[in-house]
Amino acid sequence: MTDREAYIALNMIEGIGPVTVRALIDTLGSPSAVFDPELSDLRMAKGVGIKLSEAILNQRTQVDPKAELEKADELGVRILTPLDEEYPAALKTIYDPPLALYVRGAFLPKDRHALGMVGSRKCTHYGLSVTDRLAYQLAQTGFTVVSGLARGIDTAAHEGALKAKGRTIAVLGSAIDQLYPPENGALADAIAQSGAVVSEYPFGRQADRMTFPYRNRIISGLSMGIVVVESGAKSGSLHTADAAAEQGRSVFAVPGRIDSPASKGTNRLIKNGAKLVDNVDDILEEFELLVPPGQFEKPQNAASARPEVPLSEEEQALVKALWEEALDVDSLARAAGLPSFKVSALLVGLEMKRVVKMLPGRIVELAEDLRE
Repeated sequence: MTDREAYIALNMIEGIGPVTVRALIDTLGSPSAVFDPELSDLRMAKGVGIKLSEAILNQRTQVDPKAELEKADELGVRILTPLDEEYPAALKTIYDPPLALYVRGAFLPKDRHALGMVGSRKCTHYGLSVTDRLAYQLAQTGFTVVSGLARGIDTAAHEGALKAKGRTIAVLGSAIDQLYPPENGALADAIAQSGAVVSEYPFGRQADRMTFPYRNRIISGLSMGIVVVESGAKSGSLHTADAAAEQGRSVFAVPGRIDSPASKGTNRLIKNGAKLVDNVDDILEEFELLVPPGQFEKPQNAASARPEVPLSEEEQALVKALWEEALDVDSLARAAGLPSFKVSALLVGLEMKRVVKMLPGRIVELAEDLRE
């Protein structure tokens, strides 16, 4: 087994993580040494006791990195390890870098200038609007927008970056073949075309309450800073902000109403020292000494920058149905005479073209500049 295959295999073993693997490598000399059939006592490594040693020994003959690589090829996914040149350098600097990254799309050198955008799944219209605008402007200036593909703020961040024809990276809280939430499948496809969809979890791992908090360190690890747009008092986005602070990244927060539960977390971040953001310049000025002068252009207004784009007959039917009033997705499907699953797919494209906006409660409305 090569060291590269060993990293993939170690990532497939339950009960161990990057820190334990680092201890094993430091003690044994290489990742592949963990799979040496003559080596039966792994307790020499720091933090590896009897139970963990036995768990590793039991599983190391059961994992098959070659089969995992073959499945990756079938699905159009590449598996990166710390030995691969494309593995992001920023992640190597964090305390517990992923042992393997499953990637649809590609990392590019320009992704070293990345900013994370996170927030609540149960967000407000205000939060969605702010996220869309900031993500659009950040992507337009040349920053890569990193988020978690979750419902709410994460989805708006990816979509805003795509509208600007910029780069965006989605870090999943599930295996790449177990996409969650499933309704973001079309969005994930679009992200893979102009950025990357990434997971550290082996094929088959479904999302659960543990996978999401753990993946947050990758969102912050890939980023120069984290922008929290809306967050409840106990939101997972606060975990991302904590990870960013621990990793030495900048933390930004968008203020909200003091009586809004959706802003309790962000307002507290500001109290505790996060930089208040009310426009994109608040973010850009933080990095003026880190980014070469003139590298990024001043962002344009998102509405004024929307190009004229041709619409299919089905897309035109949706626009016509929305002309008088905003509608929920099911009502829109009935009004346009189209099946709901078809409407959901069409709406992703219309959002990317900045023709429609999605509001909380799956309400759809036309973009404001279309009515002018």
